Amino acid sequence: MMDTEALLPSSEQDIKDQIVNVSSGKYYICGYCAAFTNISITFPIQKALFRQQLYGVRTRDAIHQLQRDGIRNLYRGILPPLMQKTTTLALMFGLYEDFSSLLLRHTSAPELMTRSVAAVLAGTTEALLTPFERVQTLLQDYKHHDKFTNTFQAFKVLRSYGFREYYRGLVPILFRNGPSNALFFGLRGPIKQCLPEAKTHSANLVNDFICGGLLGAMLSFLFYPVNVVKARMQSQIGGDFQSFGRVLMTIWIERDRKLTHLFRGAHLNYHRSILSWGIINAMYELLLKLL
Repeated sequence: MMDTEALLPSSEQDIKDQIVNVSSGKYYICGYCAAFTNISITFPIQKALFRQQLYGVRTRDAIHQLQRDGIRNLYRGILPPLMQKTTTLALMFGLYEDFSSLLLRHTSAPELMTRSVAAVLAGTTEALLTPFERVQTLLQDYKHHDKFTNTFQAFKVLRSYGFREYYRGLVPILFRNGPSNALFFGLRGPIKQCLPEAKTHSANLVNDFICGGLLGAMLSFLFYPVNVVKARMQSQIGGDFQSFGRVLMTIWIERDRKLTHLFRGAHLNYHRSILSWGIINAMYELLLKLL
């Protein structure tokens, strides 16, 4: 039987292709806008959390550090995460949909497996933006305040150490991105189905916030030690590139071989993730309906 698409006039086929591209593009736009809203609101919380991950200090001490830095430095370092997170989430949602569509069309594997692979591929692609996380780490670390005045200077300084320096900490990012994406996209639907049925637009927005918040909190807690290792790796400039296992063992020894010390700051991360991923998921779904 002939492919029905082959029977379409070329002009109609072009229109069809353009509609598909526009439909695909909206996922990137919605992801970008959702990330921008989230970063603008939650950056100060993220900065306090970063201090806890890097130095193992208590929440009160991290907040005091930010107070000593002053309001002028509160949003210092926001440009890299703004650039990185907006692009990352645009890729996360957009590539997930594109990879899912591509794999579903060309493979006969179960849909759950196909979508899981699509999520992992999207997360792996996101890792190309590691240099932004790298610079964000340096700008948020008060020990480097006297070395860097802005994002572009930090990129310029790292360039003198070679291209590889931009990707310091890539391994923990790969460990985090792929599996967390698979869990997020795989559980988002089932969790929302467990919530009370939304009969209004506002109730649906609340359900999306709760769904995203619960998932974000769970995943951020699960992968918290991976982010601790990433922060330690990326706070270094120059020198040897130590393995993930070696850095993890160093931190484990420094923190008295106690799991509670390794997870220091996880409670703040948990609450921050509820807010962040609640905003992201709710904004994404809202924009998706509007476009």
